[in-house]
Amino acid sequence: MSHENSPRLGEKIASRRLCFGLADLAAYAAVSGDDNPIHLDEALAERAGLEAPPVHGMLLMAAFEPAIAAWRADWILQKLSAKFLRPVLAGEQVEFSGRVVEVGTYVLLRLLAHNEKREIVVIAEATLTQRSADAAP
Repeated sequence: MSHENSPRLGEKIASRRLCFGLADLAAYAAVSGDDNPIHLDEALAERAGLEAPPVHGMLLMAAFEPAIAAWRADWILQKLSAKFLRPVLAGEQVEFSGRVVEVGTYVLLRLLAHNEKREIVVIAEATLTQRSADAAP
């Protein structure tokens, strides 16, 4: 592995803001097979004590990948894990960010998602490995 072009400890990935609407949740449910009604039915979400349907956890996790790929296309996401601290509701803006916490034969990113109140809603870690020179991005 070439270390001269490796990410630096503490380096940040560009943050990005997203907002998932009800149509996004319905589309995700259709392609993922996760059609749990709590994500799709506003009345059911309200009966569960939520102001709106919660965004699927895996949809939130998937939102980190484009930010990582845009940051360093020469590194490949190998593993992504997350802890969900509070629900993100449909229509709520979420900011995704991250920074390098370990560099070696792999890169470890600490990733965060914040809601509009600046509360951390997701803490995640991503393990990346360097893309081989002959592999297409």
